Amino acid sequence: MSIREQTITVLESLRGVWDELAVDELDHALQSAARALDDGADDELVLAAALHDIGHSPLLAAHSEAHDRVAHDWLTPRFGVRVGWLAGAHVAAKRYLAATDPAYAGALSDVSIVSLRLQGGAAVDQDLAGHPWWPDALRLRRFDDAAKDPAARGADIETVVAVAERVAAAQTTRRA
Repeated sequence: MSIREQTITVLESLRGVWDELAVDELDHALQSAARALDDGADDELVLAAALHDIGHSPLLAAHSEAHDRVAHDWLTPRFGVRVGWLAGAHVAAKRYLAATDPAYAGALSDVSIVSLRLQGGAAVDQDLAGHPWWPDALRLRRFDDAAKDPAARGADIETVVAVAERVAAAQTTRRA
């Protein structure tokens, strides 16, 4: 299956999957991508923003691992270490922001508060916080949090697929 087909399949598998109350996971993914594009993010960060919650997909959720780990493991071989790392760090970024920014913690949705508790609560992971990609993980987390509005526009699937194809092609070139 091509990268195009894999990306479309995993995105479409998010339709009708509800983690938040306001939007399904497909709308959440497309809104996350749109927020990243609006912020001028590079292709790898846009793709990580779009696909950070694929661990909730019924195609992948059978794994016993946490959804951020599932996303990391699915994304890395297809799109490279940075995309996988960024998606895999989005829960740690939430935990970090909740621990270090009282305004952030106070603005979490009810669903996010419950999931934060299940994810170990507010905490700072010094290993991740010192990583060179950490600032982009925090950006991704902000895109994630802003992507829960039923009235907000999202990117279209074709835009995300085009980004995925560019990132995959760049990975192939780096390996060659």
